[in-house]
Amino acid sequence: MPGTSYAAASRAVRPSDAAPWYRRDGTWLAAVGAGYTVAQLVLVRPGMGLGWDESVYVSQVSGHAPAAFFSAPRARGISLLVAPVAGWSSSTPLLRVYLAVLAGLGLFLALRAWHGLLPVRTLVLGGGLFASLWVTLFYGPQAMPNLWVALAALAAVGCFLRTQADRSRRGPLLGLAASAALMALMRPTDAVWVCLPLLAALVAVPRWRHGRALLALLGGLAAGAAEWVIEAYVSYGGLARRLSEGSDVQGGLGWHDAVVDQVRSLSGRTLCRPCTGAVPPAAVTLWWFVLPVLAVLGLVVAVRARRAAPAALLCACAATTAFPYLFLIGYAAPRFLLPAYALLSLPVAGALLFLVSAPRGRWRTLAVTVVAVGVAGHLAVQAVVLERLVDRTTTGHQRWARVAAALHDHGVRAPCVLTGNDPTTPSIPVAFYAGCASADTGGNNENTTPAALVRTARRMPVAFLTTEGGVPPRYARDWRRVHLDGGVYAYVAR
Repeated sequence: MPGTSYAAASRAVRPSDAAPWYRRDGTWLAAVGAGYTVAQLVLVRPGMGLGWDESVYVSQVSGHAPAAFFSAPRARGISLLVAPVAGWSSSTPLLRVYLAVLAGLGLFLALRAWHGLLPVRTLVLGGGLFASLWVTLFYGPQAMPNLWVALAALAAVGCFLRTQADRSRRGPLLGLAASAALMALMRPTDAVWVCLPLLAALVAVPRWRHGRALLALLGGLAAGAAEWVIEAYVSYGGLARRLSEGSDVQGGLGWHDAVVDQVRSLSGRTLCRPCTGAVPPAAVTLWWFVLPVLAVLGLVVAVRARRAAPAALLCACAATTAFPYLFLIGYAAPRFLLPAYALLSLPVAGALLFLVSAPRGRWRTLAVTVVAVGVAGHLAVQAVVLERLVDRTTTGHQRWARVAAALHDHGVRAPCVLTGNDPTTPSIPVAFYAGCASADTGGNNENTTPAALVRTARRMPVAFLTTEGGVPPRYARDWRRVHLDGGVYAYVAR
């Protein structure tokens, strides 16, 4: 950005040659990334097993089981990310450790993109706050794309500002293109929402117009989304058709008020669909309502400090990326808002630092005490929610593993096919655990017909999963009924 006020502000926070070594080489930022990795490995069990969506993504590159049906909204970026491990090993703990290390490295690089644009203490605190959220910790070692969109979004805004501060350097341009490409590779539609304010700034604000930055941003988005767009024409009948099918899978995009649904999900519900039940206690949800207040305060503080551009872009990108998940879909999942949380973490950190440094005398002591108690309470709540979620998730995944083992005992071994849509024992993840293909004759994952299943049953084991009182479909009523685990049964083709 050619404006002298921003350039001066950037120089004001850029470490000088006389600054201590830890300010010059980003060691504190590396410590944040390393701490995030360690926290994941300690708090999220590496042996937790793969979830439903994870099994879909991992199966695309795994030699352990056939690829599961890949619905229209999904993108293959996370499958490519896990391929170096999943392509040759079926070890879930190894995959978790690999992803935890990558997530810590990703957080460091995202914060490093801001080094020199904001004070180091702001970056350290902001990174720590983001890394301490239960949703950030839970999804760090998981084969899910949302965290990677979040980290790439944070890096993209930092690189964008660097391209404006010094237009002669190629590094920020490459960083901007790479960050945009990573977002689009993981979730193309999310990438567009994140980048809308950046594109608007490059086009509509005269002093921000930068042709090479615009080319880097658009080129990165195009490169990352290229596979998804090509696949739309090869497998879905065109881009418009894929977008339409993606909308149908998500319940039909349109005006929906999902704000309360997101609040309900804060208690540790990984997917709130349908989102019913009571709103969690205030102790669990308070941080979510304080977050936008502190972000606005951080923006005000930045304006007063003549560093408005970073905070304004962060808040704008957070608003655009959160908008579709708050108002355009009819359900909620906490991971959807990870990019918004990452982007808001830096303005929030600036606000907290202002609150503890602005008062004088006894008021400062009071402010430090209040903020310290609030942050400590927030961390405690996040830890409790995470612990309960990990316990619950581990129990569910262990059940799927037992069901898969029981299927093997009854002769259902690869090559084999599993079907059934009971939500407590879905066929897609159980099939992955058992090394079988998954099939569905209806719903969002429809990829076969009853007649095709009957034909398949003539040459390999096919099983329909259900509960104790479940009624099998007509084609499976003559199949052998076997008990698998607890209230889980299967109808196995004779």
